[in-house]
Amino acid sequence: MTFIPPESFNIADYFLDARIREGKAENTAIVTGGRSVSYGEVQRAANRFAEVLRVAGVRPEERVIIALPDGVEYVAAFFAILKVGAVVVMVNPDLPAEAIEYFCRYTGAGTAIVSSGAVQPFEAARTASNRLRTIIPYVSFEATHPDEGAGVLEAVSTHRDDPAVWLFSGGTTGRPKAVVQTHRSFANTTECYAKGVVRYTERDRTLSVPKLFFGYATGSNLLFPFAVGATSILFRERCTVEVLFDKIRTHRPTILINVPTMVNKMVNHPTAADQDLSSIRLTTSAGEALPEELFHRWNDTFGVDLLDGLGTAEMWHIFISNRPGRAKAGSIGTVVPGFDVEVRDEDGSPLDNGHTGWLWVRGDSRALGYWRQMEKSVHAFRGEWYVSGDLVERDAEGYFYYRGRGDDLLKVGGKWLAPQQVESCLLEHSRVREVAVVGVVDQDGLTKPHAFVVAIDPDPLLAEELRAFCRDRLEPYKHPRAVTFLDVLPRTHLGKVDRARLRM
Repeated sequence: MTFIPPESFNIADYFLDARIREGKAENTAIVTGGRSVSYGEVQRAANRFAEVLRVAGVRPEERVIIALPDGVEYVAAFFAILKVGAVVVMVNPDLPAEAIEYFCRYTGAGTAIVSSGAVQPFEAARTASNRLRTIIPYVSFEATHPDEGAGVLEAVSTHRDDPAVWLFSGGTTGRPKAVVQTHRSFANTTECYAKGVVRYTERDRTLSVPKLFFGYATGSNLLFPFAVGATSILFRERCTVEVLFDKIRTHRPTILINVPTMVNKMVNHPTAADQDLSSIRLTTSAGEALPEELFHRWNDTFGVDLLDGLGTAEMWHIFISNRPGRAKAGSIGTVVPGFDVEVRDEDGSPLDNGHTGWLWVRGDSRALGYWRQMEKSVHAFRGEWYVSGDLVERDAEGYFYYRGRGDDLLKVGGKWLAPQQVESCLLEHSRVREVAVVGVVDQDGLTKPHAFVVAIDPDPLLAEELRAFCRDRLEPYKHPRAVTFLDVLPRTHLGKVDRARLRM
């Protein structure tokens, strides 16, 4: 099922211009801010901005940062960069100044497209980067460039294996590293996963919890719907559970792109039982492990297919997924056609079903490597295989189970402990809303599991109750030696729990 595009291939044409040739110019591409925007309008906006980039001196293969909120401007800038043959570098538009400086310096981008409110921190970052020469504040291009590039503008001829988009690792244990992905990768996963597993159609309307700068959402809420002429629902504001319920009620999406943290908030919301999710034919979950307890609570509350899956920036998107109508609680699903996945031991030898080992995956969505990280590239990219650092287990039916990141495993009392086991246990407690378990070295130099909990009405008695709750349900060595209550869990630029900060 692997999709092999022609050598001359640009995903701006594959995802956008091809819809116009198919006669879908009047299809609604984006719903945002109370208005609907057609594919023809998106193409014209992208063409206008591509001309702006050319005038600004952006050249093929040059890296261009996007730091914009979700909306038409983001989509137009994304495709404009690709149309001129440059490389998209997506970053969170709400980053603090220090992080902006890091991304500018590390990526060596020559141009940054930013919201008007982010100009000042990018100007400050320019002094720390000897390559960032142009900062373009992006407002409405209909207002600022009404006539430029409104006609047909063919995308620059790029090779299918040229860099197209830089994605970033989660940065949960250190500085984010850039994953250099190709035009081929984005088309391949679209054909294998979006069309082959989720089965996006022209009638779909997608809504996403994560924002477009996160590769999971870039695919599921922009590229996948655009590949079939469907509609993407975008909004600028931060995604709270109240905002999400409002968007579902207003726009009636058919596919909800979700993450476990929001799944948890949705099922725990006081109005959860009154929410109408009947328009949604399925919900996807990725980015973090989905505890089995949450899977059951979601089904009991909403009765909508919840498809957990696993993907990485290094393979761009999902390559293991549950299927509509065949989701197995606690599992991340089966292999997406077009990919091969093996469970291997420390020496790289395949393991039988029922054994936990390292995840090895291959397929035509494999990245070129990490930018300026040769040692890490050599370790992770081994021939046609990518070795993810994730620990998984496969059952006799071919379903995979996520057992945690190798660098998150804890050696407690001489035994290995996956923090996810303790987290899943604690989430069963009625007063626990969110939790992260990390290893903390005690005064004797021994690693012990500590739980950081967002709870309802926390107090010292609850802390001891939670420890006893785990002792009653898990092997004794797995219970958290300490419970710390937080108002919120710290998160990375991609919204994942920042475990490094918890260990400090």
